[in-house]
Amino acid sequence: MRGQPSGSLSGVEENPRVDEPAGRDVPVAGTSHVAATSHPDPDLGHHGDAEVGEGLVDLAVNVRRAPLPQWLAGPITDSLADLARYPDAASARAAVAARHGRDPDEVLLTAGAAEAFVLIAQALRGVHRPVVVHPQFTEPEAALLAAGHRVERVLLDAADGFRLDPGRVPADADLVMIGNPTNPTSVLHPASAVAALARPGRVLVVDEAFADTTAAPGRPGEPESLATRRELPGLLVVRSLTKTWGLAGLRIGYLLGAPELLTRLAAVQPLWPVSTPALAAATACAGPVAVEAERAIAAQLAADRDHLVARLADLPGVRVAGRPASAFVLIHLPGAAAVRAALRARGWAVRRGDTFPGLGPDWLRVAVRDRATTDAFTRVLGEILEA
Repeated sequence: MRGQPSGSLSGVEENPRVDEPAGRDVPVAGTSHVAATSHPDPDLGHHGDAEVGEGLVDLAVNVRRAPLPQWLAGPITDSLADLARYPDAASARAAVAARHGRDPDEVLLTAGAAEAFVLIAQALRGVHRPVVVHPQFTEPEAALLAAGHRVERVLLDAADGFRLDPGRVPADADLVMIGNPTNPTSVLHPASAVAALARPGRVLVVDEAFADTTAAPGRPGEPESLATRRELPGLLVVRSLTKTWGLAGLRIGYLLGAPELLTRLAAVQPLWPVSTPALAAATACAGPVAVEAERAIAAQLAADRDHLVARLADLPGVRVAGRPASAFVLIHLPGAAAVRAALRARGWAVRRGDTFPGLGPDWLRVAVRDRATTDAFTRVLGEILEA
């Protein structure tokens, strides 16, 4: 069971604990003179994989579909001969640490980014004012609610391109969770804006599951990533290896942060949480060959994304949100629910937007694919809109 928001207050919403009645109007601290409006909560448990089906072209899931390169497939396959032993994460942890210029005790390997959010919610039960910046991936909030936290939402404004204003986050929030680049908006916040949220006494969780999909002309590496920022107090960076390398079924991700904070999270983690094949994948994906390949993939993705945005801009009533920077784009389209159903009938699966807090029924998320797929999709979408 997941809680429902008690209301919206100047862009901040509060979710009751799961054992409290839903729909209460509860003022947020400092805004007690503003009336709250109750409304039903989006389905936080809905994800893009629920949209796909037999015979549908998948534009709903943000996982790259390509054959595994031999430098990745080989180690995974070889690891199958070693399944009789319990997993040993030491080598993979060291490899990930080296990639980000950190010490191994600043890395905690997880069964995908989703497990990281559960560990944070369970280990940090003592926080008093957790805040989630939305729209974003719903599992961080879902994990907090499942652990009994009272969650407040800061809703970014579509009219402002869903850009982050650090000043909108309550100063006394002792846990803040934000995505960068953000799913589903595809907005990449400046590192300076995200870093401004860090302060003593606060845990700042930055979901960088899609950081390796970003690129900027003339800027090497992952623009706006905080993965190497060791000086920011309370920073936890969540990373995933499942998107670019098509490893969603393998479940591998990791957390970067101060050793004392990661120790608290590890204390609530099951024994041997990451399988031997997943550890092999983590080691391979942390190497220089993988990083170079990621940069090439991100550059091609940027070109393919520009092509998709240009095609969408030619369609009546379609508005691309913000400035997309990742492997998907968010579009506003009146009557999107009916359009989504029509697309499905024509063989195309896209991600509904109304399950993300801060959005509604007129939003859709579309994954970036190759140009031929984009051309075919936008042609069908155009025919539906003209019908």
